[in-house]
Amino acid sequence: MTVTSTAAEASPRIREFRMPDVGEGLTEAEILSWHVQPGDTVADGQIVCEVETAKAAVELPIPFDGQVAEVRFEEGATVDVGTPIITVDTDPSAGPEPAPEPAAEPASEPEGEGGERQPVLVGYGVSQSATTRRPRKPQANGQAPAAEPQPPEPQPAPPQQQTAAERPLAKPPVRKLAKDLGVDLAAIAPTGPDGVVTREDVHAAAENRRTAAEPQPVPEQPRTAAPEEALPPQASERETRVPVRGVRKATAQAMVGSAFSAPHVTEFVTVDVTRTVKLVRELKEDPDLAGVRVNPLLFVAKAFLLAIRRHPEVNASWDEERQEIVRKHYVNLGIAAATPRGLLVPNVKDAHAKTLPELGGAIAELVTTAREGRTTPEAMQNGTVTITNVGVFGVDTGTPILNPGESAILAFGQIKEQPWVHKGKVKPRHVTTLALSFDHRLVDGELGSRVLADTAAVLERPKRLMTWS
Repeated sequence: MTVTSTAAEASPRIREFRMPDVGEGLTEAEILSWHVQPGDTVADGQIVCEVETAKAAVELPIPFDGQVAEVRFEEGATVDVGTPIITVDTDPSAGPEPAPEPAAEPASEPEGEGGERQPVLVGYGVSQSATTRRPRKPQANGQAPAAEPQPPEPQPAPPQQQTAAERPLAKPPVRKLAKDLGVDLAAIAPTGPDGVVTREDVHAAAENRRTAAEPQPVPEQPRTAAPEEALPPQASERETRVPVRGVRKATAQAMVGSAFSAPHVTEFVTVDVTRTVKLVRELKEDPDLAGVRVNPLLFVAKAFLLAIRRHPEVNASWDEERQEIVRKHYVNLGIAAATPRGLLVPNVKDAHAKTLPELGGAIAELVTTAREGRTTPEAMQNGTVTITNVGVFGVDTGTPILNPGESAILAFGQIKEQPWVHKGKVKPRHVTTLALSFDHRLVDGELGSRVLADTAAVLERPKRLMTWS
C-alpha cells in the first residue's frame, strides 16, 4: 500500500522521505519516536526519527536539507517500507507554496488545497472530495452505471459510486484478518492515520461482538448478588492484550519456522568447572586484562569455538532450495541477549579469529548495545552458531531452539556449588550443565556429542585452551 501526497507532487520544493528497508527483506517498521516536528529545520544526515523493525531499533537520517513541512505518522504507527513518512520543504525562504486550483485538478487526483493533504491509498479509490464530483458525470452524459439497467432513473447511480469510493481503508492483511474473524470493516470506526482501519480496530470489534454475543455470566449473578460481576469493564480488566509486532513478532515467526523445519536434537552434559571459576578470578586481577569483562561466559565461548575448530563440520547450514550443505570456514558467534524489546541474537563476526581479550570486548559490546536498544540489523545477520546464557536467571539448563539458518546452539546453565566426586573424595565443587541443540540434518549424534564433550573438557581443564589450540 502506498500513500501519496499532493504537496510532494505539486512542487519540486517539497520532498518526501520514505520508510527505507533498513534490513534484508523487511516490509514494515514501527515509529518509536520523532526527533523533529513541522517547522523544524533539518540538515542532510540529521536523525529525524527512531523506528523499530522486526530485527532492531534503528535511527533514520534525512537525506536532504530544508524545513519539515509535515510528519505523516504518529509515534507507535506501523508503516510499510516505501511509504512517505515525512515531507520537507527544501526552499522555505521562497515563501509559502501557492495553493493549487481545485477546478483544474482531475477527479482522479483528490489532493487538498494549500497545506491540507488528502492521501490516496492506492487500490482503494479516493476520498469524499471526489465522490461529490462523480455523481454529476452520469447526469451530464445521460448514462447510468452498468449496474443500472434503466436510463430514465439515474438517481440510484450516485449511491453505488459513492459506496465504491467510500470503501473502508485498510491494508490487505487487515482485510484478511477481518474476513477471518467475520468482522464488517464498514462497521468499524477507524483509528489509524487518514482514516485507515488497523489490526487493533478489527480485534476490538471482534472482541466487542464476542462480548455482546456471550452475555452468559448473567446466570452467575444470583450467587453473589454483586452488581459488579455484570459490569463488562471488570471482565476486560482480567486480561491484557498486547499487539505482537517488532522484535517479538519476528522472534515468534523465526522460532516457529525453526522448530518445524529443522529436526532438533538436544544433548546434555554436567561438568565440574571449578578450575575455570578459579581462572576467571585470577584473570580479573590481571592488569593486562584491565577493562576486559572476564567472566565464565567468555570461557564457555572460547571453549565452544575451540570445539568447533576441532570439528568444523558442525559449523554449517542447510540450503533447502539447492539441497546442499554449506560448510562455513568462519564462525559468527551469536550471543542471545534478553532486552526490553524481546530476545535479540547479535553475533560476533569472525569470532574464531579473536584472542581472549578481543572476544571478551566484543561480547561485552554486543550485550550492552542490545540492552540499550542500539543493535543494528547487520549485527544479527549471518550467524553460524549461538550461545544462550540461561544461568544468569538461576536456571540449570534447557532445550534451546536453533536460530534460523544456524547449525547449533549451546545453553549455558548456572554455576553452583554441589557435592562432587573429585579425586576419589566427595567435595564441594563448582558445577554447571551444558545443553547443545543441533540440526540433525547437518549434525549426527556422534558429531554433536564430540562437540559438546570437547566444550565440557575445556571448561573442566582450561589449560586445554593452550594445548588444543
